[in-house]
Amino acid sequence: MRKLLVMGNWKLNGTKETVSELIKAFAAAADKAGSKAEVAICAPAIFIGQVEALAKGSRLNYGSEDCDIHTKGAFTGENSPAMIKEFGCKYAIVGHSERRGYHKESSGYVAEKFKAAQDNGLVPVLCIGESEADFDAGRTMDVCKEELKAVIDLCGIKAFENAVIAYEPIWAIGTGKTATPEIAEGVHSKIRAYLKTFDAAVADKVQILYGGSCNAKTAPELFKQPDIDGGLIGGASLKVPDFTSIIETAVSLSK
Repeated sequence: MRKLLVMGNWKLNGTKETVSELIKAFAAAADKAGSKAEVAICAPAIFIGQVEALAKGSRLNYGSEDCDIHTKGAFTGENSPAMIKEFGCKYAIVGHSERRGYHKESSGYVAEKFKAAQDNGLVPVLCIGESEADFDAGRTMDVCKEELKAVIDLCGIKAFENAVIAYEPIWAIGTGKTATPEIAEGVHSKIRAYLKTFDAAVADKVQILYGGSCNAKTAPELFKQPDIDGGLIGGASLKVPDFTSIIETAVSLSK
């Protein structure tokens, strides 16, 4: 059975004070969840050392919001996956829609990041999803398949044995809009079905998170869906009551 995973993505938010408050609360919540659900936080790179110190000894996992394709060299401002791993990170998000959009990262480049993360002992969290225009045009799965296929072509389907997929409809990120549980489940099940055309065992195992404005109110119905294995949480992961409530939902619905 796939364990539910509740993962926070803080994006460009946080101070030393708020990081301390949030990590202490979420480490306690992760310990309380025990083995019934996994809890993780992906923080801005500058705070990862602080997160490492605060999360030590707890069940809270953590990661980076991105990583570079290079491990070292003359690449000013980038974050090496090897360095990220050295700070105890388990995860690295790659291909978030904001990286694809604002930084013009192609699916091929995202696949290289996926490989670099995995080669350096990190679990890549591959974000995929369509724009509102693509959604309206019925191109959701065309987009998702193209973004998945880039990774499969470079790394092989077996790479998803040690990876997470996050479906994030771009039209539902930070807009307050959320795909209905039925719409989200429909896409998740089609993603899994697509992966099954390459390897059924891998498709059955991989966690597919929902990442479109998932919050304390919407999480219960979303997490009840058979192919939704948790959430990649944005704004709600910056609020102790909200994120803790989502964790409690995951525990109560543990598969």
